[in-house]
Amino acid sequence: MAYEIPVTQARAELADLINRVVYGGERVVVTRHGKPLTALVSAADLERLERLDEEEAVAEEQVISSVSSIGSAASAPGERQRFGIAAHHPGQAESGA
Repeated sequence: MAYEIPVTQARAELADLINRVVYGGERVVVTRHGKPLTALVSAADLERLERLDEEEAVAEEQVISSVSSIGSAASAPGERQRFGIAAHHPGQAESGA
């Protein structure tokens, strides 16, 4: 759980807050009117967050690539009539239908 502190108090205690984050392993959430405004995290935490963002982006790209390749597969002959599919994508080649 993160330690929460109002921005006015955080200004006065910045050096102490930095020590708590760096040496105490804490995370500090700075608030304004009770709402989270910003957070102080260690450089190691920031690196982990950035690495996670990169991993998520790569995974998302893989999913998009997989779905795109599936979407380009042609239908087997007669599938459109068998399942009552009336619509036809203008760019799709006819496959025995």
